[in-house]
Amino acid sequence: MDFRNSDTITGPRGEDILPTTATSAVKIVIVGGFGVGKTTMVGSVSEIRPLTTEETMTQAGVGVDDNSGVESKAATTVAMDFGRISITEQLVLYLFGTPGQERFWFLWNGLFEGALGAVVLVDTRRLEVSFDVIGRLEERGVPFVVAVNSFPDAPHHPVDVLRRALDLPAEVPMVDCDARQRASCRDALLTLMRYLHALALSPE
Repeated sequence: MDFRNSDTITGPRGEDILPTTATSAVKIVIVGGFGVGKTTMVGSVSEIRPLTTEETMTQAGVGVDDNSGVESKAATTVAMDFGRISITEQLVLYLFGTPGQERFWFLWNGLFEGALGAVVLVDTRRLEVSFDVIGRLEERGVPFVVAVNSFPDAPHHPVDVLRRALDLPAEVPMVDCDARQRASCRDALLTLMRYLHALALSPE
């Protein structure tokens, strides 16, 4: 078979190759309930073409996955999303988006290995899908910030009301975020970086 005129991809694109100057990497995880915008966030902020594992939702998930509030969602992440951001010529940030459905949470063990912290995406239309997610992070001792994703029809609540609803400690940062906008996602990640830095400097 002659592949000379084929569109087959034989390797990574030039812009996706890790720069030779990179010497250090930091791993961050994007978590949240089903349909809160994790895949969108990774895709918006990644400097490379993101790796996604979205599959079409089928009848097999009926009665298993809770898609209340996002009934129109047709695809879901079944393993992870992956993206990359160059912080400096030497330092890169690896982003891993977790699957939202509880039946895929067994994959979190591997995704969280070596992670410095997490961004929890929250949808104010369905705050209840965030409770178990935050609880799991607290059980693992993983530092996190909360980013409230700006859905067009989502109700807006004062920060103190959201904190009480999510039972968040006062020291955990909370920011507004539009997962469709690169600058907004970047700001959420920078909030996490500053929080991790502050934790590293604080006395035991």
